[in-house]
Amino acid sequence: MKPFRSLAILLGVVALTACDKDAVQISSITAPVTGARVKFFNFGINAPQVNFYANNTKVTAISSTTTTESTVGVAYGAAAAGGFYMAIPPGSTTFQGRISATVDKDLPVASITGAIEDGKSYSVYLSGFYNTTTKQVEGFVVEDPFATPFDYTAALVRFVNASPNATPMQLSVLSSTATTETTIGAAIAYRAGGAFVAVPTGSYTLNLRAAGTTAPAVTRTGVSFIAGRVYTITLRGDMTLPSTGTAVNRPFLDNTLNR
Repeated sequence: MKPFRSLAILLGVVALTACDKDAVQISSITAPVTGARVKFFNFGINAPQVNFYANNTKVTAISSTTTTESTVGVAYGAAAAGGFYMAIPPGSTTFQGRISATVDKDLPVASITGAIEDGKSYSVYLSGFYNTTTKQVEGFVVEDPFATPFDYTAALVRFVNASPNATPMQLSVLSSTATTETTIGAAIAYRAGGAFVAVPTGSYTLNLRAAGTTAPAVTRTGVSFIAGRVYTITLRGDMTLPSTGTAVNRPFLDNTLNR
């Protein structure tokens, strides 16, 4: 009877895995992935919640406990699919954010075209100010070109500028154990990303400055980087607002784990 008991236990594990709400995400981590790997972010200021599509195929959604599709989507300031990469077939691709709510359901608020390549990683951003009349927002795609094979002696950090009214900005990081900052690449214009820079494991203060200035325009404290990991720091929000406080649309430095 022991072989049958073992088989029953195994089948129970498989069933639990299949029913888990994160089953797709788990398989994307443990199984070989073909195609391009793509992350999705809703950083469009005042944009509605959306589901993301690639060439008319829905690639992100919120799980539903009913037979009806959820009207909840990816909200402003959030990454889709818990920040995981999604496997997307390579080639010229039109990415869309489509409204998830009942009103204007599935209306595309942005269409972003980019050529993605097999085996490479990318991030797709909704950005800019949402226009309530045209129901449109801007967007862009950048490659996430972290090196492989990977250096496990340091963390890799890069900066992406997704704030529509920001001038070219430069990111620096200051370790809690150091007195001098490490510059993370060059000044980066809106809708662009910089190179990855190696930094030691530690806790850091992030300082973002307009090119050619000395006073930080945006600061974030207590950000940890771990060797063997890859991070993207993205500026989002309206630069006309104070960077301090709790305003949803304030300038903010988002920290996303790429790997």
